[in-house]
Amino acid sequence: MTRLESVYKEKVVPELQKEFGYSSAMEIPRLVKVSLNIGLGEASQNSKLIEPAVAELTAIAGQKAVITKAKKSIAQFKLREGMPIGTRVTLRGERMWDFYDRLVSFALPRVRDFRGVPDRGFDGRGNFTLGIKEHTIFPELEIDKVDLVKGMNVTIVTTAKTDKEGKMLLDLLGMPFKK
Repeated sequence: MTRLESVYKEKVVPELQKEFGYSSAMEIPRLVKVSLNIGLGEASQNSKLIEPAVAELTAIAGQKAVITKAKKSIAQFKLREGMPIGTRVTLRGERMWDFYDRLVSFALPRVRDFRGVPDRGFDGRGNFTLGIKEHTIFPELEIDKVDLVKGMNVTIVTTAKTDKEGKMLLDLLGMPFKK
């Protein structure tokens, strides 16, 4: 069991139970998965950008990333169906807890002029998406070997029914929201 998982069981569950008055332990919100995505629109012109992005996302996640391909052709973007346009990875279980812990403990505090995460990334069902401008904030990457600084999306999927429940869950798990 990871450090953050034990914090969830010992501190977060009783706090959420007290706040929202759940009748069953199965109602208490929990993390389901964390999905990481790097979109590379420039890869439609230069396919050499995909392999380093896959390697970097694999290093960040600790799990092999897969290449995402275009679902349909768009002439204005010079994009054909089946062309590689990004990379993604979905983390569950222990890897999810490890990644979330590294995100809130190491990576986000390394962002320059960091004042907290805006809470407008909730989708209405308790899930949260966070955009990161520079993927180099993760300590697993050697900055000297990164040729192109890329942005990435981190989506945290929870079992929470509302944004209020999801925000409190992430807040108690250490997500540094803006005050």
